[in-house]
Amino acid sequence: MSATFGGRPGRQGKLSQWLLGRRAKEAADDSGREALLLAAADAGLPLAPAAHPAPGYRCSCDRVGCPTPARHPVSFAWQTQSTTDHAQIERWARHQPQANFITSTGVTHDVLDVPLEAGREALERLLGAGVEVGPVAGSDDGRMLFFTLTRGTPEDEDEWWPCELDCHPETMDEHPGLRWHCRGSYVLVPPARLPGDDRRVRWVRGPEHSLPDPLTLLETLTDACARHVGADSHNPGGSWPLRH
Repeated sequence: MSATFGGRPGRQGKLSQWLLGRRAKEAADDSGREALLLAAADAGLPLAPAAHPAPGYRCSCDRVGCPTPARHPVSFAWQTQSTTDHAQIERWARHQPQANFITSTGVTHDVLDVPLEAGREALERLLGAGVEVGPVAGSDDGRMLFFTLTRGTPEDEDEWWPCELDCHPETMDEHPGLRWHCRGSYVLVPPARLPGDDRRVRWVRGPEHSLPDPLTLLETLTDACARHVGADSHNPGGSWPLRH
C-alpha cells in the first residue's frame, strides 16, 4: 500500500494507519483523559494546566488576540507549578475539565519538535533501523513531538543553548524546521484540544516507552527536516502542513 506524504509517494506505515483510526475514537470518547495525564506523570513528565479552545477559534484566556490560543500555560508560575504528583494532577483535571496541560521541558526531559511530515518519515526510518524511540506525539497543527531525556547543562556550556535562542512557543511560524525544547520551554501534552474542528494533540507512541538520549534521534530528524523544508521552499503551498 502506498500513500503520499508531502506530495511524495511513500510506504504507508503503521504510524499513518494509527493516526487515521485514532481520530474517530478520541472524538467519541474523552473519558481516558485523566488516565493519560497520570501516565505522562508516571513517565516523569511534569505537568501544569494550560488554556483550552473557546468558541470562534479563540483562547480561554483573557488576552485579546492571544497568539497561541489553547497552547500556553494558565499561570506565569508554570515552571515551579509543574509536577508529577498524582493527587495534584487529579485535582486540576477534575476542577478544570476543559483544560489542556503542558509539560515543562529541560527538567527531566526535552522535546524535539519537527514538521509533521518530516516526523513521520523520520519515525519510520528510526523504527525500521531498530533505534529505541521514546514517546511521540502528533499534533493536528502540523507538528510531531519526540520526547527524550534532557541534556540538562553539559559540562561544556558551548554544547547547550536555551530554547529562547532557537525560538519560543510564540514564534513557530518563523521556525518551520526542528526545534529543541529544553530549559525554559514547554509543549502541550496529550490529550489536548486545539482551536478548530476536532483538532488535537495525540500520542503516536505512548509515554510507556522509555525516554531515549536525544542525540540518538537528532541526525535522522534533522535530515528529514532538511528534505521537507527544502522541498517546501521549492513548492510554495505544498501539501505538508505548517503550524497556523
